[in-house]
Amino acid sequence: MDRNWIKAPRLSKEYRNGVKEFCNHVSQYAKDTRFILCPCQKCLNFVEVDGLDKLNEHLMCHGIERTYTCWTYHGEKNGISDTSNMNSNYQFINRGDANETTNTGGTTSGDKKNKPEVFNEELRNHPDMHDRLKDDAALPLWPGCKKASKLSAVLTLYNLKVGHQVSDVFFTEMLTAVSELLPDDNVLPRRTYEAKQMLKSIGLVHERIHACPNDCILYRKEYATFDECPKYGLKRYKTNNSPAKVMWYFPILPRLRRLYASVEDAKNLTWHHDGRTKYGMFRHPADSPQWKTFDDTYKDFGKEPRNLRLALSTDGMNPHRLQSSSHSTWPVILMIYNLAPWLCMKRKYMMMSILISGPIQPGNDIDVYLAPLVEDLKLLWEEGIEVYDAHKKDQFRLKAMLFGTISDFPAYGNLSGYSVKGYYACPLCGEETGHIRLKHCKKCVYMGHRRWLPSNHRYRTMPLAFNGEVEERGAPPILSGDEVFKELETLDVQFGKEFAKDVPTRGWKKRSIFFELSYWKDLYVRHFIDLMHVQRNVFDSLIGTMLGVRGKTKDGLNARMDMLEMGIRPELAPQEKPGKKPYLPPAAHTLSKDEKRVLLQTLHSVKVPEGFSSNIKSLVSMSDMKLKGLKSHDCHVIMENLLPIAIRSILPEKVRKTITKLCWFFKSMSSKVIDPRRLPYLQRQIVETLCEVEMYFSPSFFDIMIHLTVHLVYETRMCGPARVRWMYPVERYLKILKEYVMNRSRPEGCIAERYLIEEAIEFWSEFIPNVEAIGLPSDRHSGRIDGEGVTGGQQIEINSAQWRRVHLCVLHNTVDVVPFAELHRKSISDEHPEKGANWIEVEHNHTFIDWFKNYVDNELMHNSETISDRVRSTCFAI
Repeated sequence: MDRNWIKAPRLSKEYRNGVKEFCNHVSQYAKDTRFILCPCQKCLNFVEVDGLDKLNEHLMCHGIERTYTCWTYHGEKNGISDTSNMNSNYQFINRGDANETTNTGGTTSGDKKNKPEVFNEELRNHPDMHDRLKDDAALPLWPGCKKASKLSAVLTLYNLKVGHQVSDVFFTEMLTAVSELLPDDNVLPRRTYEAKQMLKSIGLVHERIHACPNDCILYRKEYATFDECPKYGLKRYKTNNSPAKVMWYFPILPRLRRLYASVEDAKNLTWHHDGRTKYGMFRHPADSPQWKTFDDTYKDFGKEPRNLRLALSTDGMNPHRLQSSSHSTWPVILMIYNLAPWLCMKRKYMMMSILISGPIQPGNDIDVYLAPLVEDLKLLWEEGIEVYDAHKKDQFRLKAMLFGTISDFPAYGNLSGYSVKGYYACPLCGEETGHIRLKHCKKCVYMGHRRWLPSNHRYRTMPLAFNGEVEERGAPPILSGDEVFKELETLDVQFGKEFAKDVPTRGWKKRSIFFELSYWKDLYVRHFIDLMHVQRNVFDSLIGTMLGVRGKTKDGLNARMDMLEMGIRPELAPQEKPGKKPYLPPAAHTLSKDEKRVLLQTLHSVKVPEGFSSNIKSLVSMSDMKLKGLKSHDCHVIMENLLPIAIRSILPEKVRKTITKLCWFFKSMSSKVIDPRRLPYLQRQIVETLCEVEMYFSPSFFDIMIHLTVHLVYETRMCGPARVRWMYPVERYLKILKEYVMNRSRPEGCIAERYLIEEAIEFWSEFIPNVEAIGLPSDRHSGRIDGEGVTGGQQIEINSAQWRRVHLCVLHNTVDVVPFAELHRKSISDEHPEKGANWIEVEHNHTFIDWFKNYVDNELMHNSETISDRVRSTCFAI
């Protein structure tokens, strides 16, 4: 059949006859003419029409897609455009084939692994596969093209679009330009819309669930057909028939199947069992007691290393990136702890399972939106799902458990159901939280850290240095999951903003929805304290108080009045002067102007390696005498590495040591590898440090974030390093989600759409040549040793003195040469017993090279067996 009519004008006789011939062709090969994929420029073979008349109407009104010259979705085989070659064995593709989602591990033509077919043989019969992808993957980009198919070309180009955050308008123009450069009969889409529609069939399913604006119900299950809220009577739809509030749910079951459909990912998911080195250190959650105890308790779960341990994280974000906007969107993200530490927090393996639309945050009602996810988690725990493992090439029943949640402190309260403000703001201390209400500062503070000291510690009997009392109490016990569950068993809380006034304001506000998971109460730590936010808040309070920054300092007139009322440190009481502001005597932590200048000048002049931190110099304002524009990572770097150096020559020694110990503690907690034997020492050290901070700083300094540092060691001891439990990767991911927003009137829709497309590209990038995974950025320094990326090389000459220094450095850092160096030092000391250690070291550096060569040469002449091959080769090289 002649297909030139496809490019003819729609009103021409040639086009009308072509449409008639096409409809006759469809009627001949379609199984059911009530469900026909429409190839018009609006439907693009993604939408079905009812009957041939409707098909004819669409083709006449909108025109046929001009690249659709091979009718693969209407009975033809790939690459065959002549109907005379067709036979009755060709199957017609219907809606069921087009709407299914794929879970394949195959490749396109030109695959980097040289696989000639789209799908792995092992996955050919997988139920999530469908013919549409197979057709697009086998269809050459133009007749005779052997390097790229239609699918691989679109995926490659769209990978560039997503990776470089290119707009849709630019991408459309790029597709048009590339298409013009290709042969005329190419099948590359000309518009971004066409590429998106094509990729949607690769992406996994998602659900758009309506919600009550009061956050009391989701319109699903028994409420699916309701048009108004059964509790408050609020309308489900606005006046323009759009839903009042929406949440997007991205089911995790097909996404987990897709992970195991990749050979590389399936292998990585057993790293905790097959690749982890077990040498007694904490470097992964699998090294922790919580992981090991859980496997011992649930042996059937623990004996299958492919079963997943998940972490859940959520936080509010402003998708408009405007400080003046209060819009709050809440993504819920899952991470997989089966992976290696350098992979488990990477963007590729972070699955956004829920997206809660704004503009109002869900708050305590977040459990309403978590219900679909918890149902899937229950299914994964109780029954599991059948999954194909592409690495081991077998089917198995996959189960999963939730290891804990990661969030900032306000979201901690929303997820756990505990009120994280007020008198009992600490969720671990509970009702035994040591609190004081400051009358003048008008806030609660949390002191009394002497409770964690040994009973015979001297600080316990120093009332004047603390709150005026002798401390005899012990540390408050931490409630187990069983105890919390029993305490909340009778607590009944109604969800919804209208019921917010009935929610308890202290202690437990609800029983968390996670207790529906039968194993939840067996975990030592269910909700993790985020080290990132704790460190950020501690640093802000510390540096703001030291520099006396207005609005951030914890030492002022009100703080001094509170100390006066508490009867502590009377020497710091405000001194009234007629006609003047009250004079505040300098405290132990108060810096003079010269000391502030020294501190800031040190930070201003610091130089660090590339990639170590941001430009610290740009954060220092010498005119205002403060730090500005600090991000969380800036606080992390300054507190752990730079602040102890910057205060070496200022502050009283006792205060300086206390601040240095606090910085050292956070550096220890941020380590990639932690020795569990040192954790008891770290706990004693932080308790003593907090007690000393109580001695030198005012009570107003002790907000809840300062207090939470006393619990960080416990969580590390139970769950492993904090680096896989902090919010840095999540915050970076939220920034990426914000960049997805192109239509500010529909921010959540933009995020959902682009997430689905990126998800599809991420999976298929493994099977396309010369395409890097978006979520696994390559090392910026890879290839540097071989000279890649190095420009402006300069040839230099090294004199003999420099050569000797180089040789001496090599000798001092060679293990086999160390005994010879010690022998040489001893010989110098014996010859010059009157000389000191410094002189001997200088003489050693000056004469060691010649002595070493002579000594080795003599030994080789008399007894070559005493000289190792490494020492011999080193001697010959210098």
